[in-house]
Amino acid sequence: MKVLYAIQGTGNGHLSRAMDIVPCLQKRVDVDVLISGIQADLAVPFAVKYRMRGLSFIFGKSGGVDLWRTFRKSKLRQTIKEIHSLPIEEYDLVITDFEPVSAWACYLKEFPCVSLSHQAAVLDVLSPKPKEQDMMGKFILKHYSPSTLSYGFHFQIYNDCVFTPVIRQQVREQEVIAGDHYTVYLPAYDDRRLIKNLLRFKDVSWEVFSKHNKSPFTTKNVSVKPIDNEAFVKSMATSTGVLCGAGFETPAEALFLSKKLMVVPMKNQYEQHLNAAALKQMGVPVIKSLKPKYDEEIDAWLESNHRVSVDYPDNTQEIIDLVLSRHLVKR
Repeated sequence: MKVLYAIQGTGNGHLSRAMDIVPCLQKRVDVDVLISGIQADLAVPFAVKYRMRGLSFIFGKSGGVDLWRTFRKSKLRQTIKEIHSLPIEEYDLVITDFEPVSAWACYLKEFPCVSLSHQAAVLDVLSPKPKEQDMMGKFILKHYSPSTLSYGFHFQIYNDCVFTPVIRQQVREQEVIAGDHYTVYLPAYDDRRLIKNLLRFKDVSWEVFSKHNKSPFTTKNVSVKPIDNEAFVKSMATSTGVLCGAGFETPAEALFLSKKLMVVPMKNQYEQHLNAAALKQMGVPVIKSLKPKYDEEIDAWLESNHRVSVDYPDNTQEIIDLVLSRHLVKR
């Protein structure tokens, strides 16, 4: 049996999850991996058969997705060519983690495509939603990576097709220590803005992991480091708390590590506002930006010792086995 597993390469979350999912697939089937996108920073420990440009959202530097740069860097003609050239007929099943090239190739050729992604869960009618409706954001989420059937990962279980997060083994094996620093991952802010805002909290040691700088440096109580997977995971595990965007993997890992968590959802990124709604319902503080008007809320979080308790079992193999047993049919 041959399976194509396709991964969205915008950001690092999808690739982090794939580090556990790919080995689980390899135990059961012959699997080829496709990655599309141009915004990820992580190296993956498995072979990748297809690397494609796909459709990537470009992070800005002031707290959100840069819609203009996203539009300018989109090469639709190349993406359409990638969709038509992908030989999905060679596979018995296509599984997509919000990856558009494989999903649209399946859609156009009426080939079964199973979604196994966080996006499938946030779109579920039972998942929490923000008060402000973003119709364009919802439209993009629904049509960016179409699928025949969907299974999702979320911070909590909302129905029998939604599972708790995949926590990679690297995180599960960390020695958790209550250190004296706070780990920061806000890739939609540039270093200058982050430092300016974080320096207002003079008695706090901040460890910032940056997409915008390749060399480490320190400004007073703010230490800035380039993205490095091992260093980032260790920083989280030994931190007092984590300040990050309202993505999925980083907040889930912080919760699993029993760290204080505060999130800042990206502007122009509807999925992050859906995540923020779910986290807020669980008791995680959410702020709209790092502007001074939110200093009181940040101070309250820094002073608090509140941690949200979660139970994220190591059941990735069971989930993969379930999906394969239901949908893998020899063609």
